[in-house]
Amino acid sequence: MRRFERKQRIFRNKDALGESYQPDRIEERDDEINQYMDALQPIVDGWEPNNIFLYGNTGVGKTAVTDYLLEQLQTDVAQYDDVDLSVISINCKTLNSSYQVAVKLVNELRPSGGEISSTGYPQQTVFNKLYEELEAIGGTVLVVLDEIDSIGDRDELLYELPRAQANGNLEETKVGLIGISNDFTFRKQLDPRVQDTLCERELQFPPYEAPELENILASRATIAIADDAIDQGVLSFCAALAARDSGSARQALDLLRLAGEIAENRDEDAITQDHVEEARSRFEQERVEEGMRELTAHGELALLAVVSKTAKEETPCRTRALYTEYKKLCELTETDSLTQRSVHSHLTDLRMLGILTAYENRNGSRGNYYSYELDVPFDSAMEAMSDVSQLDNLCERIREIAVANNV
Repeated sequence: MRRFERKQRIFRNKDALGESYQPDRIEERDDEINQYMDALQPIVDGWEPNNIFLYGNTGVGKTAVTDYLLEQLQTDVAQYDDVDLSVISINCKTLNSSYQVAVKLVNELRPSGGEISSTGYPQQTVFNKLYEELEAIGGTVLVVLDEIDSIGDRDELLYELPRAQANGNLEETKVGLIGISNDFTFRKQLDPRVQDTLCERELQFPPYEAPELENILASRATIAIADDAIDQGVLSFCAALAARDSGSARQALDLLRLAGEIAENRDEDAITQDHVEEARSRFEQERVEEGMRELTAHGELALLAVVSKTAKEETPCRTRALYTEYKKLCELTETDSLTQRSVHSHLTDLRMLGILTAYENRNGSRGNYYSYELDVPFDSAMEAMSDVSQLDNLCERIREIAVANNV
């Protein structure tokens, strides 16, 4: 008896909902594409490339538009004899310094077997090896650094690389840098000289609105979903949920994909809103659990402070009030507390993980301050935190408070 049988009742081509799928046309980003094309135009004209910095939330099309346009650019400039364009793309997610980025670039450019070690060289030596490889390519080279914010403030390469020709490190090769970031604050952390260079042309990708997400889903669903295998209103429901949360096309597509898998695994004929609701619940739980795995003990306590304030219906809550709650939790767990500044850093990390939402409150001459609240359902946060043995008893107390307040 076979255990596995092919199921194709719901999906026609499920890959069309996946992250690696490259559509023939990018939907709902015409303005951004036009601005991006203007920034890339000097390459077509044979001039030195602009340095371009793209920023916006995860899933709003930054990388997809970049891949789409650079592929088109390479095809179109092939007709010009005086334009020799090469593109090198790396993701900096696991790279936390200019040194590591430079090593990665050198090894991307070298043939297999000629890679250099990731340690043991002075930084300038690695930079020089990179210049040698770039000079060997010649022409115009675009270096795309996705998730560029991962390198933090160790940004020497971002200063040196765009100036390599002006400083005599490159003679023939013209280099342009394209940085892509999810962190809106990353630009402010850069050395002012790096800001001037990297952000020569700056493009912001705003979150998608619900009608835009619905159009994106509709174009993919035509390819991905079988005829009559999706109920009316499902696409608008997925779009509304994603728009309300993050404005991410990736989130909307993932919701539709998982909802389809749930329907298919139950041998049902069509995707319904109930399937979408179940998919949303699963994703939110996974988001908290994934974020929890990256937290230190104090990060967990900082999150529990927000959860506790949520149970008391006291969010959004200012940092200093959360710090007071955090110190109480430290006393209950017999943990030495950190400074308020350190706890604020943990709250910022939780925001970056998508677990918290932060609001900046401008208060004139008295200064600005931040307020925080959960960006995931209370029950999802409680479920994930209850799995941490040290916090189990505290979670039970908070759950009782939440029940009393009908949270």
